[in-house]
Order: sequence, then C-alpha cells, then structure tokens
Amino acid sequence: MSEYNKSNRGQSADSVIKNHMIWSMGAGFIPVPIADFFAVGAIQLDMIRQLCKLYEVDFKQTEGKAVITALTGSGLARLGARAVKFIPGVGSVLGGVTMAILSGASTYALGEVFKKHFETGGTFLDFDPERLKKFYNEKFEKGKEVAEELRKKQETAEKAGDANDAVSKLKELADLKAAGLLTDEEFETMKKKIISS
Repeated sequence: MSEYNKSNRGQSADSVIKNHMIWSMGAGFIPVPIADFFAVGAIQLDMIRQLCKLYEVDFKQTEGKAVITALTGSGLARLGARAVKFIPGVGSVLGGVTMAILSGASTYALGEVFKKHFETGGTFLDFDPERLKKFYNEKFEKGKEVAEELRKKQETAEKAGDANDAVSKLKELADLKAAGLLTDEEFETMKKKIISS
C-alpha cells in the first residue's frame, strides 16, 4: 500500500474513532445506570466493525466483545460515576458529565489500540489484550483530555448559539416595535425577558 493510501486510511480511522467517541459521550449522559454501559458497548463494537472494514480485517463480533471486555476491564472505574447518578438532582448531571468523559475516553483508547494493531498488520487472530493493555491505559488518559476538550467546545458552541438566538429575538422585537405592533412598555418588558434568559 502506498504512503498516500496509508495516510488516508489513518485519517479515516481517526474520523471513525472521533465520531464514535462523540456518540459514546452522548450515551454517557443516559440517566439510567447500566443502560449507558450497554449503549457505549454497542457503540464501541460498531467502531471496531468500521475499523475492521477500513483495514480489511475480518470482523468477529464475539471476539470484538471479548476484546472490549478484556481491555476496558470490568468497568470498576465506571461504577463510581454510575453510583453518582443515583443522587437525586445532582447525580444525573454530575454522574452524566463524568460518565460522558469516561465513556469517550474508553472509546478513544479502544479505537487507538485497534488502529495501531491493524496498521501493523494485526488481525483478531493475533490480538493480545494483555500486551496492549498498557497502550490502552495510556490512550485512556489522553482520551480523558480529548473528551474534556470536546465537551468544552460543545458548551462554547451552545453558548454562542444561545447568544445568536437572543440577538435575533431582539432584532425581531425591534422590528415589531418599528412596525407599531408593540408599545414602548411592551417592548421594554419583552426585551428584559430576552436579556435575562
């Protein structure tokens, strides 16, 4: 395979990993403990399936599930975040954010492990979870940073969207006043509501 094709395949693999990481983070917000765990597992399995297709490796669902379990562990690290979800009010928000970060980090690390393994000509037959566990753990730590960055970007985008929404509402309000459809009093009252929200 030419260097160009390897580079393109590497970029495609990065895209597959990032997309599945984002989906995993979304699944991490599922307020029902255990349901989030299964949703993330299904997303990770789909990511492995897509990476197999990209690297022309035969996908084996049973082996895929076994590798996910072997690499991600028994989920003990996640239990803390899942337990937080049981705290009324705060639990669903804090537990969701923590779970989203952990889910995203786990998916990122898993994707990086498979990408590395497949790029070196590996298949499911010679996949050794024990040998790749250290690499997984390193990428998991990196994945937490990447997931936190993605979460912050999303928050910023949402805030920008809210600000743009407020500006457009104020513009509409000004147009209604200019058209004589709102009194000065009504305009000021509605303007305050938009600004305060």
